[in-house]
Order: sequence, then C-alpha cells, then structure tokens
Amino acid sequence: MNDDKWYDLGDAAELSKQPLQQVMAGRNKLALSCVDGKFGVIHGSCNHVGGPLGQGTLEGDYVVCPWHHWKFHRVTGLGEPGYEDDRVPRFEFKTKNGRLLVSTAAATSRNRLPHARHPLDRDTQREPGPLRVVGISTTIMDNAHPRYSTSEALLETALEQARNKHSLETRLIKLRELSFRACEGYYSKSAQACTWPCSISQMDRKDGMNEVYENLVFWADVVLVATPIRWGAASSLYFKMAERLNTVQNQITLRNRVMLKDKVAGLIVTGGQDNVQAVAGQMMLFFGELGMQFPQFPFIAHSRGWTAEDMERNVEVVRQSRELHDGARALLDRCLDLAARLQTSSAPEFKRAGRKASGLERNVP
Repeated sequence: MNDDKWYDLGDAAELSKQPLQQVMAGRNKLALSCVDGKFGVIHGSCNHVGGPLGQGTLEGDYVVCPWHHWKFHRVTGLGEPGYEDDRVPRFEFKTKNGRLLVSTAAATSRNRLPHARHPLDRDTQREPGPLRVVGISTTIMDNAHPRYSTSEALLETALEQARNKHSLETRLIKLRELSFRACEGYYSKSAQACTWPCSISQMDRKDGMNEVYENLVFWADVVLVATPIRWGAASSLYFKMAERLNTVQNQITLRNRVMLKDKVAGLIVTGGQDNVQAVAGQMMLFFGELGMQFPQFPFIAHSRGWTAEDMERNVEVVRQSRELHDGARALLDRCLDLAARLQTSSAPEFKRAGRKASGLERNVP
C-alpha cells in the first residue's frame, strides 16, 4: 500500500501478460484486464448474483461473467449495448516505476437496472383448495407416432382414480412434449451460481422445465412419477429432469429453504428388465432429498425379467392386468391419504374442509 488512496497490484509488465484476471486491492475484488497493452479495472462482482468477473472471459472489450454470462465493459464498467445503465464500478489506475497502482475508491457507482421478477420467483405457500395431483411421465417416444407405454398407462389409470373416485383436479406432464435444456452445470461453477429460479429459466422464459417447476413446487400436493426401466436405470428424460431439479435442492443447502413442503410422491416403474428396486430406490432417495414424503408402499412396479425380450407380450400383460391397474389406483389412494394427513397437521383450517374436499373424509377426533 503506497498511501490511503492507491494500492500496489504488482509489476505492470507481468500483469499485462494475462488478458483478464481477478486481483484484490485491500477488500476490493477487482477484474483486471489488459488488451493491446491497455489496462482496465472494474469491480469483480457481477450485478446479477455476484459472479466473479475476473474469472470470466473477454469478448472484445467486454468482460463476460463466468456464471451467467452477463457482460460489462472492461474499462467503463457499463453493461453491454442496450443495458449500458446496468453497470459495475470502475476504478482509476496508473503506472509508477513499473508498478501498476489502482485507486482504493471506486470512480463510479454501481447501478442495477430494475428487472421484472420471474414468474417462479414467488412465495411457495400452498393455495387453498382440494388436494391436487400431477403425474409426470418420463417415457420417451416419437410424439408424431405414439406407442403404448406401460408406465404411462398405469400413471393415467392412477390419475383417472383421482378424478373419478375423488373428484380431484389432475394434470399430466409428458416430459417428451417439453422442450428444455439439460442442466449446464452452474452448481459446478459455484453453489451460489445455481439459483432459484433456475439460471436457465431466467435466461429462457420458454424453457419447458418451467412447467415442471410450476406444478411440482407450487401446484401439486401429490406427485406421481412414472418411468420405464432402461438398461437397469430410469429413463434418460427422468435424469434430465432430475438434474434440473438441483435448483430446488440447492435452496435447502444454501438458504435453508424447503420448497417442497407437505408434498407426497408415488412412483411407477415398469420395464422389460429387472432392477426395479434399484430404480425405485434411486428415485425415492432423490425426491426424499427434495423434501417430499412417501406413503407406505410408495411404488408399484412390473418387470418380466432380463430374458423376456418379447416386449409385445409385456405390453399386453400390462394392458390386460387388472392387478397392475388396481395397484395404480391403490397407490394413488395411499398418496392422497398421506397428503390429507399432512395438510391436516400443517394447516388447522384444512382439517374438515380439506379432508372433505380430498374425498378422504373419515371419522377423526
């Protein structure tokens, strides 16, 4: 430190060898850049969620945040064209005796433009009303030429039970009909970079995962997830969805914010291969980590074993099996029973109205 205003960053020639780097000037984290021998110094924290600008990349004269790709001019700190008023502070600097000195006080102030809140950025409090059931099918197929899916057929039977027996509203989400990007590893950059709403959702309002988030986090009390067995595991679409749900689990880790409260999950697993317990076990662990509850006997499953390659027969077995379809209905009933109990215990006003509306009214104290 030379005096109260200037901080010695080091040898200017050495510092000029890196186009962009993160440096510290006292308590200030700075993004130091050098292009064609000309330095630029701006604050190192991005306006979005504080990403480390000095660890990013350069696009011309703009520093690109490594977390979510916001851009700021490397010298002025102004946002990219169209967002110039969204700026980070810039710092004065000078060279003296071959040393690069930077002012310890920002030459300009930070300015964050107001941005409209994302529709998912809201309180997760349950809206009043009867229990609500969403089914998520992870089966992959050509939508233009659909085939019979054993897991999806049992899921539809369970949803019919909710509508016909219990007079409840249901929704069916077919992941194959949604266009959504795979998780792009924001958590791998930094836990803080994995945000809620999901970083991808913030950048793409048409992201198909928004429908899953909306129903899973805000709408449903019971979530039924159906998957085929593919090479001893759940479908690839299931795992694509699960990776994008890291944004929900990360809120627990970072904010102690449990977004899936008093929600019940039931699982449907079918396939022409064995490994039912491993597939169901992974799914139970995953949704349990998100905060969901499970009824007694939380899944139904069907498999004819490793050597049963006559899949057309497997389809007919499921299509005609009264036992399997009754099992789907019973799974739904168990999930609703637990969901009603959870709502009763968490919200006193739900005690009578909620149980009656759920179709599970019974004699209770």
